[in-house]
Amino acid sequence: MPISHSGEKNARLMTTTLEQITTVEQLHRYVHASLCEQEHLLADQFQTRVFELHQQEQLCGLQFHLQGPRSVKLSAIWTSGPNVVYFYNARGERYGKVRLPNRLTVEASAA
Repeated sequence: MPISHSGEKNARLMTTTLEQITTVEQLHRYVHASLCEQEHLLADQFQTRVFELHQQEQLCGLQFHLQGPRSVKLSAIWTSGPNVVYFYNARGERYGKVRLPNRLTVEASAA
């Protein structure tokens, strides 16, 4: 189930270190701000939607999707196993990979 998130609070999170990310909401804000920064978008003007990723009925990650102006589509995927976030630009090319130092505990439909 998708969840929308406005970028209103995101400016504050960019000063947060990766070590401080321990919840899905904090991760959501961090990813939103990072995607906006990549394409020089105003974080409070766009929303990021989150979709749960499942494998054999188990939650295995989250997909973040930001629809920008014109046809700009940015995304990121957090994988629970290795606890890594992969960032993709508007061309679908991976431009970043961030390993989170703290494991997030996520339950299905909690995203």
